[in-house]
Amino acid sequence: EPGRRVLLLGEGNFSFAASLCGAAGTHVVATCYESEEEVSGRGRAAENIRRLRDRGAEVLFSVDCAKLKDYFSPEKREFDCIYFNFPHCGRKAGVVKNRELLARFFHSSAEVLTQEGEVHVALCNGQGGTPADQPRREWHNSWQIVAVAAGAGFILSDVHPFKAETIHGYKCTGYRSQDKSFCVEGALNHVFTRSAPLPRFKPVSCEVELESQKVSFQVPQVLVDKINRGFLELNSNHPVRTIEEKLTAELSHAFSLQNTDYCLSLLHQGHLSGVCHSNIFWIILSSEETPSIEEMSNGHVDFCRDGDKNSWVKAQEGCCVSKQYCLRPSLLPYAQAVIQRGAFLPGTLHVLSGPVFRKCLIAPYSLPVFHEMVFVCAVNRGTESSCIQMLVNNIQSSIHSLHRTVSGFKLNLNLQEATSFETSELNEFAAFEHQLSKIQYFICTETDTSSSCEKHCCVGIIRTAHYELVSSEMVVVFASLNLDLLAMLICGISDWRMLWTPDSRFLRQFPRGELQLFKSFSLYPPSYVHDVSFWVPDGEQLDEVAFHTIARQVSGETVISIQLIDSFQQPETGRKSLCYRLTFQSCDRALSCQEVAEMQLLFRKEINQCLGVILR
Repeated sequence: EPGRRVLLLGEGNFSFAASLCGAAGTHVVATCYESEEEVSGRGRAAENIRRLRDRGAEVLFSVDCAKLKDYFSPEKREFDCIYFNFPHCGRKAGVVKNRELLARFFHSSAEVLTQEGEVHVALCNGQGGTPADQPRREWHNSWQIVAVAAGAGFILSDVHPFKAETIHGYKCTGYRSQDKSFCVEGALNHVFTRSAPLPRFKPVSCEVELESQKVSFQVPQVLVDKINRGFLELNSNHPVRTIEEKLTAELSHAFSLQNTDYCLSLLHQGHLSGVCHSNIFWIILSSEETPSIEEMSNGHVDFCRDGDKNSWVKAQEGCCVSKQYCLRPSLLPYAQAVIQRGAFLPGTLHVLSGPVFRKCLIAPYSLPVFHEMVFVCAVNRGTESSCIQMLVNNIQSSIHSLHRTVSGFKLNLNLQEATSFETSELNEFAAFEHQLSKIQYFICTETDTSSSCEKHCCVGIIRTAHYELVSSEMVVVFASLNLDLLAMLICGISDWRMLWTPDSRFLRQFPRGELQLFKSFSLYPPSYVHDVSFWVPDGEQLDEVAFHTIARQVSGETVISIQLIDSFQQPETGRKSLCYRLTFQSCDRALSCQEVAEMQLLFRKEINQCLGVILR
């Protein structure tokens, strides 16, 4: 592209550099590991070097790819693109030495690359160790290029065939420019970009209004990057906002629509009937002065576990706890409050939207925070079935239209009776809703097993209730939709965490709120496995939700799986030992083995302190 500075490393005969040098406005800096004397007598190298210099390119010799900043003054260290074709230590160097070469190269590249720059690395077929290699080598026998690049803060954003035959005048010379050239058949070009750094979040406080008074509370650490993100605000281009808009517009054709005109509080007071205590993010507010965020971060406020309620209570000496609040786990209580307001109109479809927060086990479609859209309508007794069907038909029509526009085919969305499902078959969203109150119907998608969601993915629920406040002849219909799951299904987003990424490349794919199939900018991210084993305190059961929540927190949501792989009970003492396997993987950021090792150590420390387990 015009105006770009391109750095080429490890040139053998400079034929690749010569082929690129013709692009108007592109400044090429071509380098070689050997001296000019060693290179000039090789094939057409001297001719290519003259050609490069005649066209204004820089040609440098004896350049070590692991020390790039040493060869350029500070004002010339920013390159838009770095090419390294077929790097190799030479002779019969094994995979370990070549990985070390790549690691030093990537760290060095990070010092001379622009923020939006790219690093292109061409490797012979099989060397990279990614699924793009065909056939694919075993991981231990590959160069593990994605994991190596992650150590320097790079993610693989594209991979495509290296077509040597399409590069005019290019001739591969082999490592250290020996006569025997590399086999470029099936070779791949790997394109790396910078990753956003892994988050290191400080404690965050949030201010809300309760009972006409402003109070602040400390946001649970696992949620600090997800609170007040504004995805549903008017100027948002986020796909969950677009889907909310489209659904509202579609339903306005069939119903008289009323959006709530008051702010929904982030906090809910008291306990929700039927909901497991451990699934709630509890916030304890003191009747005395709320401690500052500095006091919280300095450890002046201690949080410990209340075994009776399985909740978190403030243990600061002299702090009088008067009321218990939680981050809202559902908009259902707010929908019920709408009914009791004087402005509630039977026959009108009232709409509420906002993020909700739930502690849950780690699973592919288990979301600790998502955007819920709730519809409330009161109809005459006996007509609720037709109201439900009309509501579902309009929801189906809108989602079908969106999905067909984006992907070109129809998404199957069905209304299924709640009695047709066992509890074990429900995803986390449906299972939690089932705790709140009786559900009549689930709104489910049916997909094949190769799809990005489960075979039966519940994205919405329907329930009815009788409220004397409206009329003894009226029945209230509630419908709830998970906008995040809908966005994933419609836009082909396989990982819920991508919806919350701070990387601007995500929202760039949805300009002006347009929906389209999402293309991941982080391909084949490396995964790492660590085991942890411990003794459970005598007479206690492990709180698995708390166990998973700690894993979410210490890893910054990079733990994607926790599996119990072994359990053992001592016959003599009855002590129980558990062994879990944690799999770490990031969907949008570079994640190195060293960072994961640090997370694992912190996880061990936290479960010992918070859950009282005895590490083995």
